Amino acid sequence: DYRSVDPLFGSNDDFDKLLASAHQLNLKIIIDMVLSHTSIEHPWFKESRSSKDNPKYDWYVWADAKPDGAPPNNWVSVFGGSAWEWDKTRQQYYLHNFLKEQPDLNYHNNDVQKAVLDECRYWLDKGVDGFRLDVINFIVHDQKLRDNPPKDPEKEGYATQLEKPDPYNNQHHIYDKSRPEAL
Repeated sequence: DYRSVDPLFGSNDDFDKLLASAHQLNLKIIIDMVLSHTSIEHPWFKESRSSKDNPKYDWYVWADAKPDGAPPNNWVSVFGGSAWEWDKTRQQYYLHNFLKEQPDLNYHNNDVQKAVLDECRYWLDKGVDGFRLDVINFIVHDQKLRDNPPKDPEKEGYATQLEKPDPYNNQHHIYDKSRPEAL
């Protein structure tokens, strides 16, 4: 939900009061926006996962399994494990660069871009002065879903030498984040 203040920080009414007080003091308010993904509980995702032919079917990054049932590529979640989660309802994998409960939006879809900009416009219309865009480098992925190349363990394999290996840092992330199209 992009329009509600997390109850941990108060309510929308509390935020409105904070914003008004800050502006009376000539202070600017910026808010943190995570635009690369939503929760699996978000209405957009619930609709997207419901079928392959609904209006939001491609609002998230969905992909078929490989012939052996494996994920579509070798992308790894920042927090460990595959960046792909099998969805029993849709019978496809969805991309999650972070937690499996945080599916990635498909910014190759113009409707997604418009919807996210509408969410930002909501806050600007309320009087917010700007945004800190968290993990914005994850909004665009390679449409061909190519495998990320591995790092050479002899030259770049520091992550394999750690007490607890870090698979995420054993790849060159040229296809799953920081894509030139994001600019």
